[in-house]
Formats: sequence, structure tokens, C-alpha cells
Amino acid sequence: MMTLYSGTSCPFSQRCRIVLHEKGMDFQVIDVDMHNKPEDLAAINPYNKVPALIERDLVLYEANIINEYIDERFPHPQLMPADPVMRARARLLLHNFEQELFAEIEKLESGTQKVADKARVEIRDNLSQIAPIFAKQKYMLGEEFSMLDVAIAPLLWRLDHYGIQLPKQTAPLLKYAERLFSRPAFIDALTPSERVMRK
Repeated sequence: MMTLYSGTSCPFSQRCRIVLHEKGMDFQVIDVDMHNKPEDLAAINPYNKVPALIERDLVLYEANIINEYIDERFPHPQLMPADPVMRARARLLLHNFEQELFAEIEKLESGTQKVADKARVEIRDNLSQIAPIFAKQKYMLGEEFSMLDVAIAPLLWRLDHYGIQLPKQTAPLLKYAERLFSRPAFIDALTPSERVMRK
């Protein structure tokens, strides 16, 4: 059985929980308090960060690596495109998310007021640029739910929590977000801490 060390309020851990629930497989989640991490986490992950996945002798960390492993190990439903060209494009978009969106989260959570305000603007502007896509299609890559949707869902869930207000023209993005939030796997993957973020 897979064991996931998962931060109760960590957006990267939430990605991994979503994938595990989408696959409908047996797994164990060890909830990690981000302010009081267990000693064994540092032994598993040299960066002492979550998420971290253990399966037999295999130890993985970094959400995108964990999720690709789970997707290859349990191929149904497939979350990365089967076509090599599309898969490469998906990986590039995931990398772009890390650089342009998720890199700003740490600034929001631990930066000065000025740094956090700048991060909010960056996230708002980058999300505004991709919003028109969802006027034409259901998910990031078209009609099929994919790893890209998994990756961005935790950020969209936390917009209010992070104090990010999107302009009116992002309405298609907000409708897309509600589609993500209504998926059973998304709901099942939420921790009590994450549920509070939307109240």
C-alpha cells in the first residue's frame, strides 16, 4: 500500500491526494502539521517537505513527480496524455504553472506585505490570461480531465484564502473551478483545514 505524507493545508499535497482519489486505489495518508513536522519526515525527504510518497522501497517527493508515478503505476483513469507530443506539452504547462503561479504561493504565505501584494497581482494576471480557454472547452486540455486540472485546482480553491480577487472577464475560469470542485475525488481529498478555506 502507498503511504502519502501530506500537509493538511499544503496545496502541493492536495494535488497528490486528488490523484490518489481519482485512481480509486488503496492508500494511507499521514496528515502532517506544517508547523510541527514529524521527525521521520526529514529521514524520508532530505528537504523535510511534504508531500512525500512511500511504496515498499521507493520514496518520492515533489508533487509532480509523485503524481506522474501514480499515473503510470495505475493507468486508469489516465491523467497524463497518452500521445508523447501532448504529454510533453502537458509537462511544459505544468512547469509553467510552477514558475508563474505556484512560485508565488510561498511569497503569499511567508513574504512581507509588499511581496505578498505583488504575488497576488502576478497570480491574478496569469489566471486572467488563461481564463478565455474555458469559454471554449471544459478542461485544460479539452474535454478530458487531466493532470493539469489537478495541478491548478488547489490554487483556485485558495483564491479567497490568499485574498486574490479576479476581474469579471475571468468568469469562464471561475465556472471551470466549480467543475473541478464538484468532482467526487476533489471533495474526498479535502482535509478539514482546506474545507475551512472556502467558508
